[in-house]
Amino acid sequence: MKRPNILFLFTDMQRFDTIHALGNPIIKTPNLDRLVHEGTAFTSAYSPSPVCVPARCCLHYGQYPNRTGLTDNGIMPEHNRQSMPDLFDGADYVTQAIGKCHFTPDVHELRGFQRRLTQEEGISNPADDDYCKWLSSQYLDYDEPHGTRGEMYYIPQVSLHDEKTHPSSYIGSKSVEFIHEQKNQVKPWMLFSSFIHPHPPLAPPKPWHKLYRSPDMELPAIPDDCEALLSWVNRHQNRYKYRDQGIDKNLAKQIIAYYYAAISFVDFQIGRILSALEEDGILDNTMIILSSDHGEYLGDFNCYGKRGMHDPSSRIPLIIRYPERFTANKICAEPASLVDILPTIAAAIGADVKDWTLDGIDLREVADGVADRKYVYSQFRGKETGIYMILSKEWKYFYSAGDDREFLFDRNNDPKETINQADNSQYNEIRTKLKHELLIFLQQGKFSDAVNMVDGTLDWRKYPKYDFSYLKDPKAKLLFQDHDAYTLKRKGYTV
Repeated sequence: MKRPNILFLFTDMQRFDTIHALGNPIIKTPNLDRLVHEGTAFTSAYSPSPVCVPARCCLHYGQYPNRTGLTDNGIMPEHNRQSMPDLFDGADYVTQAIGKCHFTPDVHELRGFQRRLTQEEGISNPADDDYCKWLSSQYLDYDEPHGTRGEMYYIPQVSLHDEKTHPSSYIGSKSVEFIHEQKNQVKPWMLFSSFIHPHPPLAPPKPWHKLYRSPDMELPAIPDDCEALLSWVNRHQNRYKYRDQGIDKNLAKQIIAYYYAAISFVDFQIGRILSALEEDGILDNTMIILSSDHGEYLGDFNCYGKRGMHDPSSRIPLIIRYPERFTANKICAEPASLVDILPTIAAAIGADVKDWTLDGIDLREVADGVADRKYVYSQFRGKETGIYMILSKEWKYFYSAGDDREFLFDRNNDPKETINQADNSQYNEIRTKLKHELLIFLQQGKFSDAVNMVDGTLDWRKYPKYDFSYLKDPKAKLLFQDHDAYTLKRKGYTV
């Protein structure tokens, strides 16, 4: 068998329900729809940690936070030479990353890739970012190239850049260039094309900002007893993202419209990349993977952001197109995770990972129904504010230490997660079983401090509840994620 090329298309903060072919009647995603029809879609895929850096760390090393130790945006563990791009060492592949990797603390680190073109959030200095450098070379504005953050984080805005110079277009163009450069080369390749959008700020280019109009958008899904369904992180996050001072329904719809526009513009870039594969005659010998690091509440539960364990935040799109191993037009509802990507690629290229410490499994086994796995896991933070999740095909259970609260949702009969069954005695056996499995999982890893053993019985260790007294002050805990204000400083104004 000829060794396949690997094309990994990765978005940032894309919800699971933003693909037309998988049930969203409003959004326009013809190229993602094509991948669905020509590949296998995993419709119960979850982030191992619903926030950027730890999710990408789990993806990169095929391990849950229980092994990586990283559960929030912070410093990734030292590179151990057993990462996704390290699979190709000794296999004579060319490896390239284009776009957001979010490696910390060094954004320029390779972590197994042979080469990278960087495009990272929060950078406006051409010396630190390849995309900003390219903008500078074209005499274009490179200050806040992805949109204005801070107070504008969730305010829809038109991009500074047109559709040919927009950050998503840069990823598309550089990916197409890379593919065509490899046409006459002997070596197979692995390309990680990583888009920052639809991550806020919501800044699609003209004319894409008019693809969806707010009156046509559905309002966010808000259950009747919404407040009772939230954990501490939802309330905390709504504050620092400027979304806790009342709901404007027109704005809520406009946020969705621009979020969808950002996804459709990424979809357009994916179409360009697929066309390049077809032009070079290598489409069917390229394993194409599409996924995202986590989702976005987008107003559901009256919340915005990620970090929570509800589906809008933790559930992600995951599609694989590769006729050699994955059936076309197949829907797989078995639980899947980003930690499964590394072993899936390893199996496709014949890489030997028997001595690697991996938590994931080959997704072909999942799709074929032969995988010996019942659960996937997710975690945000640890100790006194930890949120820990276990998920089966039928049920989702998570515990929030910051609230000392359990949540249990019936995935089949309550897919919108409107009723917390954790206190329903009818489901005590299910809750106890999932809780026990999750506690054992945590006890065996780096977060055993979440677990308490009393008289031989595992239970949650109790911590003080999260202090929300700061919410009395409407200015407290607001987040400023601005780029460097060096332009204003140069003009003599202080910020």
